[in-house]
Amino acid sequence: MLKLFKQEYTMLIGIIAILFFKLIGDNLLGSGLSAIPYALITGVLFYVVMTAIFAVVRHSDALAIKLGDPYGTLILTLSVVLLEVIMVSSVMLTGESNPVLARDTMFAVVMAVLNGFVGITLLIGGLKYHTQKYNLDGIKAYLVAIIPLATLCLVLPNFTSVDALGNMSLGLTWTLVLASVALYGVFLFVQTRSHTHFFIDADNQDDHEHHGPLQSNGFHTIMLVSYLLVVILLAKSLALPINDGISEMGAPAALGGLIVALIILAPEAVGAVKAAFTNQLQRAMNLFFGSVLATIALTVPAVLLISGVMNEPIRLGLDPAEMVLLGATLLMTSVSFSSGRTNSLNGATHLVLFFAYIILMFD
Repeated sequence: MLKLFKQEYTMLIGIIAILFFKLIGDNLLGSGLSAIPYALITGVLFYVVMTAIFAVVRHSDALAIKLGDPYGTLILTLSVVLLEVIMVSSVMLTGESNPVLARDTMFAVVMAVLNGFVGITLLIGGLKYHTQKYNLDGIKAYLVAIIPLATLCLVLPNFTSVDALGNMSLGLTWTLVLASVALYGVFLFVQTRSHTHFFIDADNQDDHEHHGPLQSNGFHTIMLVSYLLVVILLAKSLALPINDGISEMGAPAALGGLIVALIILAPEAVGAVKAAFTNQLQRAMNLFFGSVLATIALTVPAVLLISGVMNEPIRLGLDPAEMVLLGATLLMTSVSFSSGRTNSLNGATHLVLFFAYIILMFD
């Protein structure tokens, strides 16, 4: 029991943090504290949220080991994307209206994952192993779903009719919701039922890395849900300093989307880079591409529902320069993963596109 308590002490810290922020912490953050106390409270909050997120990934990975791929990777991906939807929803409902937050976050996930994380992973793997292999059929399955969803949700709204407030028409809204849910549902059937072999690399077994003893499926499921609840209850508190920080710095609104994306994707990115170090490129790509697909397919229906219920304006269409970057990213990804092999040049090219995205954000 003592060993188990030491392993899950983060849960106790999370409960204490929830009580503190719900009773007085949120009021303190919104009361105009001086810089040092504000920074200390924000730092503690950030630490608790990040440790809870890593705990979510730890228990997801434990279930992944026990259930095996592709179910294991799917559990981890869906857990991370659920965290992202929670964070986006919390920031949307906190402070001033930000109609482009969901769009910026989804675009940030696409650019950070397909260019930043994939670029680093391919560069590191290429330098260590020269050439790495993956299951070409699996990557194609991801791209077949990602390309049309990204185009429909992030580009098409710029070329359709809008209402008096600038929102999408009801017809397009339901088209995006149904397309996202239907296409992701078919993809899950392919991944978990009809073509599971597409997502497994037989040459390099995709063994999951898990720190700590394995318990029963029920235990890991309960702890996974519990840590998710900790993040859910603290997400709105974390949204306060994120909004305040962007406003104080006069930074572009898109920075908020990138911050949310990096916070949520950090543990998954670490796991994927470690997988690349051990030549398990397929597992890394399953995590990366699965995150991008699930992000678009699940975030769009969620934020459109919130927008309709809360009467909050929302914009999904990207600006012209961002559409060019999105098109270049999807094209480059298709080229990089067209042969079943990658090298360091692929990684370097993706990183160039990511740096262009960062520069464009502040231009």
